Amino acid sequence: MTPKWAAFKISEVRTVAVEQWLESLPLAPASQSKIRNIMSAIFSHGIRHEWFTFNPISKVRCSAKRLREPDVLTPSEFQALLLELSLREQVMVMLAGTTGLRRSELFALRWSDVDFQKMEVAITRSCVRGRFGNVKTVASGKPVPLHKLVYDMLLNWRLVTAYSGEADFIFPSERLNGDKPLTPDMVLRKIIRPALTRAGVQGKTIGWHSFRHSLATNLRTLGVDVKVAQELLRHANSRITMDLYTQAVSADKRIASGRQAEMLMAGKEDGKEV
Repeated sequence: MTPKWAAFKISEVRTVAVEQWLESLPLAPASQSKIRNIMSAIFSHGIRHEWFTFNPISKVRCSAKRLREPDVLTPSEFQALLLELSLREQVMVMLAGTTGLRRSELFALRWSDVDFQKMEVAITRSCVRGRFGNVKTVASGKPVPLHKLVYDMLLNWRLVTAYSGEADFIFPSERLNGDKPLTPDMVLRKIIRPALTRAGVQGKTIGWHSFRHSLATNLRTLGVDVKVAQELLRHANSRITMDLYTQAVSADKRIASGRQAEMLMAGKEDGKEV
């Protein structure tokens, strides 16, 4: 992205201009909000050092509200998807769907990150567009547990992959001789989404983060305590988990409302209340 404010003096940055610029960016509201917050932090730092006295970003209006609720997979849809995938992709979606790994964490995994004795995976790095870095937050670096089913699938995949050494990526790019992991978008576009179509999943926009949202939804449906869910999803604070739980409960509310309507209508006979 071409720098917008590089040629501007600090005194020339204006609230409305920043607001209009953010609105013009082809980014989700949450991403726009993060850019706003970074700019505001820079100005706050300058005020602290008495370089200037006013933060024009503090008045910039920028909503982080989602444009639409994220689509999630039901357990039956997830099962149907698995049937359409080869072992490698089955391991990918099972890891994503049961541990809540972000795609940057999932594709950065090496075999050395898997503790087969403790049945858990250490999250030590992320990979975004081929560049490796730290995980998102301190909480993100906590190890995640493996279910026996996922454990067995990982073992089976390690037996057949050509890259099974400790330092090898779990999901390597064979085209690059295993030196880099696969590209998440390529796997999603060429394999996962066509498999969803074959599985009969329609009307949903599914991305890698959908598996993480699906996990949060299923945890809410199962009645898992929010603090336990926070630990599993590795959120920095419970507010983030609660936001996901609130999204998940909307479907439950719709079902409950429908049952209530059915119960009330069952109390009418021949158009008369009983």
